Amino acid sequence: MKGKGLKTIFFHKSLLRFDLVAFYDKQKTMSRKHREKHPQVYCKVTSWKVSKVVDVADTMNYLTLQLLENIRGRFSLYHMLCPSVVCYRRFWHCGATKSLYIITVYSYSSLAQPTTLLIFCPNLHLSRATQVTTMPFLPLSFFHMDLLFSLLLFSIVIRYSTAQGPPSPGYYPSSKISPVTFGEGFRNLWGPQHQKLDQDSLTIWLDTYTGSGFKSLRSYRSGYFGAAIKLQPGYTAGVITSLYLSNNQDYPGNHDEIDIEFLGTTPDKPYILQTNVYIRGSGDGNIIGREMRFHLWFDPTEDFHNYAILWEPTEIIFLVDDVPIRRYPRKSDATFPTREMYVYGSIWDASSWATEGGKYKADYKYQPFTGQYKNFKLQGCTTEATTSCQPPSPSPSGYGSLSPQQLATMQWVQNNHLVYDYCHDPGRDHTLTPEC
Repeated sequence: MKGKGLKTIFFHKSLLRFDLVAFYDKQKTMSRKHREKHPQVYCKVTSWKVSKVVDVADTMNYLTLQLLENIRGRFSLYHMLCPSVVCYRRFWHCGATKSLYIITVYSYSSLAQPTTLLIFCPNLHLSRATQVTTMPFLPLSFFHMDLLFSLLLFSIVIRYSTAQGPPSPGYYPSSKISPVTFGEGFRNLWGPQHQKLDQDSLTIWLDTYTGSGFKSLRSYRSGYFGAAIKLQPGYTAGVITSLYLSNNQDYPGNHDEIDIEFLGTTPDKPYILQTNVYIRGSGDGNIIGREMRFHLWFDPTEDFHNYAILWEPTEIIFLVDDVPIRRYPRKSDATFPTREMYVYGSIWDASSWATEGGKYKADYKYQPFTGQYKNFKLQGCTTEATTSCQPPSPSPSGYGSLSPQQLATMQWVQNNHLVYDYCHDPGRDHTLTPEC
């Protein structure tokens, strides 16, 4: 296919779907230095849909591209790609498809390190974005362009779907585990007057007097530990709602811990889910956190969602609705928890650090702050179990680690929703975290 002003249209036959892109440079009169700093590209998306080509040019028209740079997990505008002032008059002329599009730019000099362009319609909330599936790309041919661009390949791979969130992991470990009632698996640990059990749903809350916490009846050496949790909307800054493993009471000052913590927030910002691992790391100024933080692809205040920790002898996997979001492998005994732990849940005031490093504190004019739990799941090897005991498997094979499909889903989550990774924090002393 060729048209006026088009340098080329590239079609990659190896893709299960397709990538058709037409583009050209309309600012040839600019100085080379200026063009290299502000490249001008005009793109017309010709057609796409899952599994078959459908012409949507009439609904999409021309789209203005924005180059977004991922800075510590947050997308910020880098610069605009637009051929003329016409784009500003027709800014975001999106059609009825209401999709999220990804364009990957492959540079001739660095095919292994593509740049990602995102296009999305203004009436599309990112928390309800359409599902995007990336496909492997193997460049088969190149086309010639001005020296401004060297040689670029544009590859569009889109799955048009109204489904929310990440692609399917293909396996759902929680479906293999029967729930237990709160009384069968737990007891109140503190703040009993701030705990209410309604059938199998537990509500705990924090106010000016105290918070509340609960603890499993048994300790474990490994296993699957989860619950469905619903968070409080509105102003919750400084407040942490949690589900975690710990042996703090058995090893005070030198304990292990595996955390799922929801960091409270202000009404204009989403909750942050923090995952963390401590190894003999509390007390005596010896705390070494291994935090990874995420924005969720849904609103955790609207409904219950399942959160779980799968602790195996060789790895720890954090899951949200059976979607693996983080895998922490055992690289050495010094960086992996091996001692028995109990399962805990709690709500408490962590104003000193929880919300933007302590910038926003708990405001008790919004009390009580609540956390709701149900669908508790505890299955694993207790401290009393024999050494032949094996925890539930994270994958459909029944042994080993995550499947390729699960790993791809986890990578999607980390590409799109990870907002902090301790291994990539330049302010951390990584001699203390050799696993990085």
